[in-house]
Amino acid sequence: MLRSADCGSLRGDNAGSQVTLAGWVGRRRDHGGIIFIDLRDRSGSVQVVFNPENAADATRIAEEVRGEWVVQVKGTVNRRPAGSENPAIATGDVEVMATELTVLNRSLTPPFYIEEDADADESLRLRYRYLDLRRPPMLRNLTLRHNVVKYIRDFLSDRDFLEIETPILIKSTPEGARDFLVPSRMQPGKFYALPQSPQQMKQLLMVAGIERYFQIARCFRDEDLRADRQLEFTQLDLEMSFVEEDDILDLTEELYTGMIETVAPEKKLRKPFPRITYDEAMERFASDKPDLRFGLEMTDVSELAGETEFMVFLSTVEGGGQVKGFVVPGQAQFVTGQVKELEDTAKAAGAAGLAYIRYRGSNPVGQLTEEEILQSAGLRMPAEWHQRLADKMGAGPGDMILLMAGRQPRLNAWLSVMRTHVSELLELTDPNELAFCFVTKFPLFEWNEDAERWDSSHHPFTSPEDGQEPALDGEHLGDIKSKAYDLVCNGSELASGSIRIHNRQLQEKIFAILGHSKEETESRFGPILEAFEYGAPPHGGIAPGIDRLVAILCNSPSIRDVIAFPKTQSGTDLLFDAPTSVAQSQLDELSIQITEQPD
Repeated sequence: MLRSADCGSLRGDNAGSQVTLAGWVGRRRDHGGIIFIDLRDRSGSVQVVFNPENAADATRIAEEVRGEWVVQVKGTVNRRPAGSENPAIATGDVEVMATELTVLNRSLTPPFYIEEDADADESLRLRYRYLDLRRPPMLRNLTLRHNVVKYIRDFLSDRDFLEIETPILIKSTPEGARDFLVPSRMQPGKFYALPQSPQQMKQLLMVAGIERYFQIARCFRDEDLRADRQLEFTQLDLEMSFVEEDDILDLTEELYTGMIETVAPEKKLRKPFPRITYDEAMERFASDKPDLRFGLEMTDVSELAGETEFMVFLSTVEGGGQVKGFVVPGQAQFVTGQVKELEDTAKAAGAAGLAYIRYRGSNPVGQLTEEEILQSAGLRMPAEWHQRLADKMGAGPGDMILLMAGRQPRLNAWLSVMRTHVSELLELTDPNELAFCFVTKFPLFEWNEDAERWDSSHHPFTSPEDGQEPALDGEHLGDIKSKAYDLVCNGSELASGSIRIHNRQLQEKIFAILGHSKEETESRFGPILEAFEYGAPPHGGIAPGIDRLVAILCNSPSIRDVIAFPKTQSGTDLLFDAPTSVAQSQLDELSIQITEQPD
């Protein structure tokens, strides 16, 4: 064996024992002929001492060793001399007095330091990802990810779920994002698609009588990337038969609660998870993925705004828009520069601006005077009007009100940006606090202004709320609610799911509303429609994202930090230099002709 113990496993109880260690050289220090190196493996690091008086050959080799060389050390575990202990590491009470040193492999000088807080550009870290993954933070992230997935597998297996793999090469279907297409060599001119999710396949498994299915599924979407998006990502895919919405939400809450308390016990988890409707979320937080760690809840003041002579408010209200806003408690002291920063944030989000009112003084609500009201230009209203506004919004002396005007859904989008910005500005959130909630009863359809058509808010297999089927023949399709739900945490959507349609006639009606012809529907969705005629059970599911969850548990702003080999924001793999061109012979074999060379 190349080693008898792990570097990070040694403790005071091991003092006096003979060990063989193997790992990477971290820091190396030469103290007057006695050499110290920090030897690191996956378990942690330990200090190794080379003294020429009792290990001349090993010390001579240690003089040549440099950072990231791979070495084997044999020696005796000793307690460190009193006063030289290192409480910053788990092995800080001991050191290994080396007797032998063998170099297993040398290393070039790394392009950045392999340490806790490497100050290296992300593109350089991704180019040398195999070195970046040696750093303790990255190793901790991947270890936590493993623990999350292991808990999921154990939890669902204990509850009679079957883990079943579904194909990666499937048929292209419209599910909201662009498909990645894979040309077929054996059938020239035809293509497979990589799955955006195993949606149809998991529903077919329910028709097949599996009843409880899950999969740690790889999914692919050709879409623009952000900090929380990758071209390929991982989700827990879960489907159940003979269930209603609450059954799935109960199971999901139990899974997440147990998982976090097991793998991340340091987190402050709010329990139970609130369940709020989509309409309530938009009304109170201006977002369908609200961060519940802080207040700053919205109030519609359109009626009061219509009493002003402020033309922005008047024209908005008369045109069918709204005036909404929120109270920023205790921030009436904001100076001009701070207020301008708020205005600039509003404009960057797409709004024309925002109105603000600062209530100063110490009088209780109901006794505000003109001198205690500092308002933005255009809102020159009497103290009585401001008092009514304060009463409506729950503001008092020392508070500031922010108001915005516009038509939905843009108004809510602007307000959501402002709410998040203010929370960050005032540091209202604790990164170790996890505030989950379920958002339910999403609209079944949303209007696509660019394409001038109805799209599914979630996906076309989502069932409408009970009793709303007749409305599918009406004109107010935007008012129909669905049996769709999201799991949200700290302002991020972590999971999306729904109770599915299991009736062919209803499913075909939905496809027709979405603009699919009978021929297109049969061509793209024929197998699942036919399956619905062979005793399809009521079923539903949810698909939590693994990457986003682990990023939140690691307090990481980007899911790239919890994926072993991610792509950049431009979709480039810097390690393998992908995507790249291929040989003409490969294109010929696939019957593909490139008509225009990319820049």
